[in-house]
Amino acid sequence: MARKRKNKGARGEQTAKRTKLAQRQLDQNHQLPSDLQKYWRQRHNFFWKFDEGILIDEEGWYSVTPEVIAEDTAARIAQLYNPKQPADPSQMDYGRLCVVDAFCGVGGNTIKFATWCEHVIAIDIDPVRLEMARHNARVYGVEDRIEFILGDFYELAPMLKADVVFMSPPWGGPEYTSAPVFDLDCLPFHSAREWLDRARLISSNIVYFMPRNCDPRHLADLYPEAPCDIELNYTNGFLKSLTVYYNDLALRGSSEPRALFEKKESAV
Repeated sequence: MARKRKNKGARGEQTAKRTKLAQRQLDQNHQLPSDLQKYWRQRHNFFWKFDEGILIDEEGWYSVTPEVIAEDTAARIAQLYNPKQPADPSQMDYGRLCVVDAFCGVGGNTIKFATWCEHVIAIDIDPVRLEMARHNARVYGVEDRIEFILGDFYELAPMLKADVVFMSPPWGGPEYTSAPVFDLDCLPFHSAREWLDRARLISSNIVYFMPRNCDPRHLADLYPEAPCDIELNYTNGFLKSLTVYYNDLALRGSSEPRALFEKKESAV
């Protein structure tokens, strides 16, 4: 198992500074940059417990998964252990299901995996976002089911063991929507196939959370040996993203588009 790394010197000072800036965002009177205002108005869609002390940094605002989608994904993954999961996760049998969240960010998906599954390995290369994820998991009361690891998933993968790997790699910022079709070879750091091949070192049951403008045929071709099911995540009538399930996970749940509903936000 990979070991956690400690932050020292300049990295520690940078972490403290950025965390302090994130804490300022909790004040509703604090003015975020204009390009982040639309995300602020959706803050309770990202975290239903936002007002209880959730921390998000600038990148987190546009990369965190809306909670209703994260909940749906976690519930489907839990079906790998028990196909007849109860609607109330507090009544479920967690079994021995372990999920790797390869790019945990500020913890949106990690928190829901820990709600529905027994153990989560949450990885991020950024020390600030990793600590925010830990803090946010504490707000939701699930920190005890999560192992937080600071590091590069690509390097850590050969040392990990789990039942499921969930990947929501960086998409390159909000500009990804400008392309008619998202290029899977142009993900930052590694191509989509390279990330998936790395995940297969851990498990054949893989979930990809990808931009809505991906070509579904290209996503299926990433893992041609395995069944593939692609969910279209609609929230309040708008297509938000695609969730791609491979192997046994593709045989659970429904292949129909997902019509999910977020909380309505005020103009504050």
